[in-house]
Amino acid sequence: MNKPIAGFSKLSKEEKIRWIAAEYFSNPEESISVIKNYWNSDAKLQQLHDEFIENTITNFYLPLGVAPNFLINGKYYTIPMAIEESSVVAAAAKAAKFWSERGGFKATVLNTEKIGQVHFIYNGNPSKLEEFFNSIKDRFFTETESITKNMQKRGGGILDILLKDKTDLLPNYFQLHATFETKDSMGANFINSCLEQFAKTLKSEAQAYDLFTEEEKNIQVVMSILSNYVTDCIVRAEVSCPAEALNEDKNDTSHDFAEKFVRAVQIAEVEPYRAVTHNKGIMNGVDAVVLATGNDFRAVEAAVHAYASKSGKYSSLSHAKIENGIFSFWIEIPLALGTVGGLTTLHPLVKVALEMLEKPSAKELMQIVAVAGLAQNFAALRSLTTTGIQDGHMKMHLGNIINQFEASDEERQLIVDHFRNNSVSHAAVANYIESLRKSALN
Repeated sequence: MNKPIAGFSKLSKEEKIRWIAAEYFSNPEESISVIKNYWNSDAKLQQLHDEFIENTITNFYLPLGVAPNFLINGKYYTIPMAIEESSVVAAAAKAAKFWSERGGFKATVLNTEKIGQVHFIYNGNPSKLEEFFNSIKDRFFTETESITKNMQKRGGGILDILLKDKTDLLPNYFQLHATFETKDSMGANFINSCLEQFAKTLKSEAQAYDLFTEEEKNIQVVMSILSNYVTDCIVRAEVSCPAEALNEDKNDTSHDFAEKFVRAVQIAEVEPYRAVTHNKGIMNGVDAVVLATGNDFRAVEAAVHAYASKSGKYSSLSHAKIENGIFSFWIEIPLALGTVGGLTTLHPLVKVALEMLEKPSAKELMQIVAVAGLAQNFAALRSLTTTGIQDGHMKMHLGNIINQFEASDEERQLIVDHFRNNSVSHAAVANYIESLRKSALN
């Protein structure tokens, strides 16, 4: 039976690994070997990775692939993608090539505001609180000057601070709702530092405000934190072409294919069960680029899925139409990204990814990421509405299945040759490998 451990964080890396191996694995030495096999041979580089997080024992690798031929606003990009799922990179590359021959992708950043809030409890007259807030609003700006000085030099800083009455949701609940411009940084630490100073200013000024009663002076700050729901940090990506130029499947007329594609998007707009999977496909492209460029994919996921529910019902993030013979397909999503600070200046492969993208600004990266999501969605819908998604996906997944069965080089070649013209499934590959090995024994 496993036992709890005191002082785990104080153990050396080697001691942590030995304790885990002894407690959780039937073959401790084998597990230690696997863990250490993923250490980087460059000790300095390994130390860098060890210090990204706490209690590090090894590295967890994801493949870094590239999708070339993305024509975005008249400029070609090769997009780096870090992801483990088969067929995602291939689908993105295929969609990129398809649209590069039809005018490419257009992308526009609609706005870049980010949000932070100080949540507090105030027991008193709301109108008095509003008068108090208006009288001290300038203090929030002046008392954060040491924090905002460098950001202001880059053209960013605090845009505005509002007092919001939320007592219809919770008794005595109010907010300081602040908006920020953080330029090329994602800005989480900057925003949170400002907010914590706002909270200190709010409490100290309330204590000194003569028009408050003693109870009103005792404002209780619950928390000060940025919001990842960046409803005013939006990017739009789109493609369009004559409907007749859309189809590559000789079994469908161009008009039929375009209509079927639009109908598939409309289904995702009205049916949440389909919308979740539809949007997951978009995030295959988005997350892969966000991860490769050292950004926070959890924050992006949370914001994007909340945005998909902004109408009160979860719906498709992408939209399509045919108008006057022109097919249009577009997406608008919230993306709070950075190209300076955090992992962007530390992780060697993040530096490689950003250099591959020609060192984009945060706005340019927003456009690239949105396009990757739209391309992924287009590729998935084109497969779904024509050949079906499994045939292409499983062919790309074939290598993973072969590896599960530890096939030899000779077996691998025979398997690949066999499934060039046969449908791939886990069971079909397992049966074929079994037949190969039986034949070899006989």
